[in-house]
Formats: sequence, C-alpha cells, structure tokens
Amino acid sequence: MVPRKRFVILAMAGVATLVAGASGPAPASADPRVEWTAVPANVDVRGLAVPNALSPQLRQYIVAQGSQKLENPTDLVPYYGYNGDGTHAPDPTVTQAPGRNVEASKTEPDKNTYLRLRGLHGADPRYNYGTRFLYQGHELGRAGYLTRINLDADAAHRVTLLATKQVDGAPIPLIDGSTWDPWARRLLFTAEAGPNGAVLQATPDIGARVEDISWAFGRGGYEGIQNDSAGNLWVAEDVGGASPAGSRARNPNSFVYRFVPYDRSDLTRGGRLQALQVTSLRTRQPITFQPIDAAHPTGGIFTGDQQDLSTYGTVFDTAWITVHDTRVDTSGQPFDANAAAKRAGATPFKRPENGMFRPGTDFREFFFDATGDTNATGDANTGFGGWGALFRLTQDDPSADRGKLSLFYQGDREHSGFDNLTFIDRDHLAVVEDAGDTLHAQRGAFDSGYLFDTRTDYARGAQPVRFLAEGRDASATEDNMLGALGNGFQNDGDNEITGIHLSDGDPTPGGILGAKVPRPFRNGWRLFWTQQHGDNITWEIVDAGTDD
Repeated sequence: MVPRKRFVILAMAGVATLVAGASGPAPASADPRVEWTAVPANVDVRGLAVPNALSPQLRQYIVAQGSQKLENPTDLVPYYGYNGDGTHAPDPTVTQAPGRNVEASKTEPDKNTYLRLRGLHGADPRYNYGTRFLYQGHELGRAGYLTRINLDADAAHRVTLLATKQVDGAPIPLIDGSTWDPWARRLLFTAEAGPNGAVLQATPDIGARVEDISWAFGRGGYEGIQNDSAGNLWVAEDVGGASPAGSRARNPNSFVYRFVPYDRSDLTRGGRLQALQVTSLRTRQPITFQPIDAAHPTGGIFTGDQQDLSTYGTVFDTAWITVHDTRVDTSGQPFDANAAAKRAGATPFKRPENGMFRPGTDFREFFFDATGDTNATGDANTGFGGWGALFRLTQDDPSADRGKLSLFYQGDREHSGFDNLTFIDRDHLAVVEDAGDTLHAQRGAFDSGYLFDTRTDYARGAQPVRFLAEGRDASATEDNMLGALGNGFQNDGDNEITGIHLSDGDPTPGGILGAKVPRPFRNGWRLFWTQQHGDNITWEIVDAGTDD
C-alpha cells in the first residue's frame, strides 16, 4: 500500500520549496517526489512584454486562446475571447472613437469549471465531443456569453458557444463566477454587477437553457459561488465601498452569503438567503455596516473592529442571519441582497471574491479571501485590511448557524489583491492575485499565484510560495500603451490571473470541491488558470516530470 502523500514547505538558503513526499518509507513503486520551487515576481516595465514564469517542476500549455474561432460563431461573438467589433491587433489606420474601435473588445473568460460528462453535443451532429469539458462565463466586452472548451476535441470543434441569451430572450449579463451544482444538474454563473448582479443557472450542452434565479438569491456583486455537502450555496460578494474625502481607502461594503434551498435538486423552488454576521470582540455586538456620513466621517474603515479583523490571533464568534426568504417574500421579484444584508445587521468585508472548503474537513472549514483596496497609497493598508486578507471560518457542520472566524493571512504590498483560489491538497491552498493596473505600476510587479500551507502560522513571518509569476503578453502590452492615450480605449492594459481551478471533473455530489482530497496531476485531477486580458489564454498546468 502506498502511504498517503503530504506536502511540506521548506525554506533553505532563501529558497522556498513545496515538496510532496511520503509520510513514511515508500516502496519503489510509489509516485515520484514532486517539488514546487518559488520563483521571483515579474517586473512591470512600461512597453515591455514579459513571459509567465512557473516553478520549474511545472509546465503549462494552451487549451484555448482569445483568437480561437468558435465552432458556432455569431457576428457579435465570433471568437473565444474577442467580440466581432474590430481587429485582434490594433489597426493603425483607425482612430479610437465612439462606435469605432482600434481593436476588438476583449471579453475576458473568467472562472473555470471542469466537468466529465457523457452524451454532450456541439454544432456538428456527426462529431464526438468526448467527455472532458471546461466551462466559462465572460466578464467584459459588449455582451455576456457562456463557452465550453471541449478538451478532447480538435481545433475546429475546440470551443463551443453555449448561449448568449436567457430563456426569456434577455441577454446574458457579464459573468464572473461559476460552479456546478450536482443536485440541480446545472451550471451556476454569477454576475458581479452590484444591484444589477445576478445568479443564473444553465444546462451544460449547446443551446444551453439559461435562467436568472436572482429572485431567490438576490442581486449583488456576486463572484465566487460554491456548494457544500448539504446542498447549500456559499457566495462571495465583491462590491467596492466609497472613500472618505481625502482618503484612498474603501469602506467595507461586501458580504459573504449562504443560500439554503428548499429543494436542492431544484433551485427554482426558492430558499433562504443568509449573510455572515461577526460579533465584535470589543462590544460583543454584531459588527455592522457604517455609512460614511456626518456621524461616521470615515465609515467603518478605521474602526477598532476593522483593526481586530486585520490582527493575527483574534477569534470571532459568527452567526448566519436570514436576509431574505422566498416563502416570506412571494413576489418572485429580484431584490437587492447587499441592502438586505445591511438592514439585517450582517458584517461587511473589504471585497470578498472567492471561497473554498478545505478538503478532508467534512465541509467544516471554509477559506475566503478579501481583495482589499488594491492601492499602495491607501491609508488603511497597514492595520486595517487595505492590503486584503485570507480568512478561515470553522463550523461544526456546513449548515450550522454559528461558527468561529479568524484571520489566516494578512496581505501586504507583495501579496495583495487576492482573487480566485483552489485547494491543491488537504493542506495547501493556491491563491492568485488580481492587483489591477494601478497596483502593478505602484509596486513595479505583475500578479502572482501563491501556495499557502493551512498549518502555518503566518503571524510569525512565514510567507507563501510563489509558484506562478504572471507576465504581460504582447497584446496586453499594446493595450497598456493605448490605454494611456485617454481616448476611450476599451480594453484593459495588464494581464490578470483568474480561474485557478483544480478538479477531477466528477459531476456527482461526491465530486464537490472539498469532498475529496485532491491528487494534483494524478487520477484525473487537472489544474487550469486563465490569463485574462491581452490574448485571453486559458492554460492547463501539468507536472513537468511526466508526459501525461
């Protein structure tokens, strides 16, 4: 019997390494030792394109890129990551103007969801599309849409457009988060658009049936969405707060939600939307939203409670409070979830983006990130959460009403703007940055992907391993230069890491992320990420030591 593998972080001679070794002497037939060595960040130099850098034990290859033509294109959406309103490279004969673009709008494929499904179809009724698929919604561009990368297919059938419209004919909004609900047998997509945000469900095949179920979930700046073993759905909201006069800090203005369905096999039967409430260590009262007004000139930015939330070693009591119930509100109309959470006394955070359950804990440990203010000159960076953070929420079970919240990692200048995350094994959490163009320039470095050890006390100065140093492709470098002209150019000027996703594609309840302890690159576990903006490339990371 091969002993269970474990990962440990080593730090020797200034080099941090992630090692996958056996817990005891291993027979000769055991899997080979794997090491992920830290790499330095890529430097942001204006006008220079920079390649990505991965730990030398890893390599990556393209599974789809923005210029890849869809097998079933439309005039508006002809390519995987580009609209049809311009050329892929800047046209020197065109001057940017309203209704006239120097290059096509880039649609930014976002969160990835990997599934193994049988019997799916595409635009070609005679083609076998295989069983392995990677799904995305698209975050920017002229319209939202859903795509499926057919990982077993050839180039002509590689990417399928699933839908641009909902069942009622309304356009699909711009999409951020996604997951698969194994009980409802639906993909779930979220729109990060504040009071115009949404949760949609979709079937996984071409001509997808897409329904807006925001009358049950509410509308909010929704991004990360994740099932637990009871069929509840946990949703992270990313809504930037206002800044006081003379300050670059943002008021905490976003919430963590849990949707408890009345029928987990049919989300259209409604349910209860709950929001996380944290109890103050100072007053023993709930920490609630504080508006920026005459009574609170800096809102909740510089409060003692916010300072405590940003301090290692603090442990808070938490409760889930119901902010909406479809059996009480039977109107069937969408509602403002953010406003409902504020009225109910939920606790705001500085832009949560995603959350994941730690494998091997029976869904009793949930890690979520807060992006922070993404500005190196923010006056709330040190001591008040402006650099962003990672939090750990523990409960007796995923449906428990009460739990404990603690700070797992406090961000800093080098580690900030946390976005997507995924567990690599039982103890290691991969977290990627979306620091934004402003912070890239301020710190002189592009985004990175880090590996955190959940058993490490980061209060003592330990730091995560940088396994991915994103660069800037030539297309994004051009966009960065064009954006500086200030003439209404519509595309972002730096690449962003998003969609980090490790899964074995199991579509059953046993395949929910967190239900199994992952084995990266083995037994069907596959790791993906998307380099948003620029060329809009979706990558798969593999073990450099194998040819699989």
